[in-house]
Amino acid sequence: MTIASDSHRRGRASGLSFGPIALLALAVLAAALLLLIPMTVPIGPMYWDLFIYFDAANRIFDGQMPAVDFFAPVGPLGYYLFAWGIALFPDAQPLLLSQWSLLAVTAPLMALVLADVGQRSRGIAFALLIPFLVFALLPFNNREFYPYPGSDGFGIYNRQVTQVLYLLVAGLLFVKGRAILVTLVTACMLALFTIKITGFISGGLICLYAFAAARLTFRQAAAAAAAFLATLGLLELTTGMVSAYVRDIYALVADNTDALAPRMVQAVSLTFGVVAPAGALVLLLLWQERPKLAKLWRQSTSRLAGMQAILDRPALWLAVVVFAGIFFEAQNTGSQAMIMVWPVLLVILMKLPAMLHAPARALAIAALAAACFLPLLVNTTERAARAYAGALKNVTLQHDRLKTLGTVNMRPEIADRADTMMVVYAEEKDYAARIVESGHLPSPMLYQDFDFQIIHMRAIGDAVIALEELEANTGLRFETMMNVNFVNPFPWLMDRSAPRRISIGADPSRTVPPPDEEALAAVRDVDIALMPTCPLTTANAHLFEIYGESLADHRLIELTPCFDALVHPRLADRLD
Repeated sequence: MTIASDSHRRGRASGLSFGPIALLALAVLAAALLLLIPMTVPIGPMYWDLFIYFDAANRIFDGQMPAVDFFAPVGPLGYYLFAWGIALFPDAQPLLLSQWSLLAVTAPLMALVLADVGQRSRGIAFALLIPFLVFALLPFNNREFYPYPGSDGFGIYNRQVTQVLYLLVAGLLFVKGRAILVTLVTACMLALFTIKITGFISGGLICLYAFAAARLTFRQAAAAAAAFLATLGLLELTTGMVSAYVRDIYALVADNTDALAPRMVQAVSLTFGVVAPAGALVLLLLWQERPKLAKLWRQSTSRLAGMQAILDRPALWLAVVVFAGIFFEAQNTGSQAMIMVWPVLLVILMKLPAMLHAPARALAIAALAAACFLPLLVNTTERAARAYAGALKNVTLQHDRLKTLGTVNMRPEIADRADTMMVVYAEEKDYAARIVESGHLPSPMLYQDFDFQIIHMRAIGDAVIALEELEANTGLRFETMMNVNFVNPFPWLMDRSAPRRISIGADPSRTVPPPDEEALAAVRDVDIALMPTCPLTTANAHLFEIYGESLADHRLIELTPCFDALVHPRLADRLD
């Protein structure tokens, strides 16, 4: 810390200082400039998750509010940030926009951390900033779901949560300024609540531990809680969104009754590369600090002070942060899992110089700390390097009706396979229907397959063209458009409206609670409902079971070889 401080003073004296806040500002500026440039990214597994953001943004532009007017699988903040990002950067590549829009929240909060920490050590400030920037700028999860390199268009809100948790832990461990800490805790908890409720619970566990360990005083905790509740109260009074969001959370919990314990076990297995060395490091540090912990207990002026001193040890902080991370990952598919352990590991590594009298133990601690975090950092950067380097020989998706949704590229052989499979899916619907009737998908990895993602986008583009031709030939205009599918990009692509109250990101196994009468009435009134058929899937069949009765009076037509459509009776007569 002394060396970093001396270096800071020398740099400022020479006029050549380039501090961490300047690097943060430069990174944000670079991201903004790149969003102004039309570009493509490599297609990736489950890329269609990204379409949910367009559905939400279109609804927001249409005057709808998340939770109040439509059911969303997570909180509203990410959708609003994306919608505002589209308004500022209409030609931006959407995956980059969804990833970088969170910088509007996290960059100012990181600047607060850097301003406080940088006063004492610019080196520590850089050590907190650089890993954060890697994860904030690269739109990749730190676990692979497919053998080919590609962009991760899924797990976006999960990545957003882990980045906010990183800031929260960094602030609790390193920020000394009381006002800055209260501001940071309040803002982080508000962001976590409005991004994903499980992230809020994980953040709450960490904050409760910080209070127990006296990292947060009673006044600071009370001030943060008051500001948090006042903000939510104001939001509720002006929009009604908070109570509606809580109702949606309750509906999701009621619809997902899986026991928590098996999900926690699964999360441990998925994050074992962090959990195992972190657990070993916790045990090693506790063993090493036995005499010191006993001394702290004996010399404390009260039992409370003694307990607080013991709780505020890096080993126990690491255990709590890892547990909070496991809880959060138990509810996820795709994330930058466990990146919030780095601020704790940094505290541990800062203590190594005082342990040089026991070099073997110091080396073991350094090795375990590296084993906890380096794989996360290296895997994320390696996946990005593979995807972007491989994209040099990729071909772009040819489209003229997908707007920025189609700004992707792919390997030539994948494009060729997509051409073949699109014809096969269109011609062999009976075969696909037999598979669906058995309760299976055409492939267990269908949604991860790059060719499925490409086929889906091409089929959507063809359907938009067919809809335009149908409207031109009949004089009709379909104002409300539904897609009996996981995603509904049609209203965004055609500047129309989506029916209120129904789910976006409609996974019938997880995010489609039983629709109420208002939702069913909106479905009955929809002008046209699209149904993808290349290929038929179990999820779409289940969605049709949910909404089919409300669409029973609609007229079925084949719109394209890969899309059927159900047209409202008040419009169907004009099709003849």
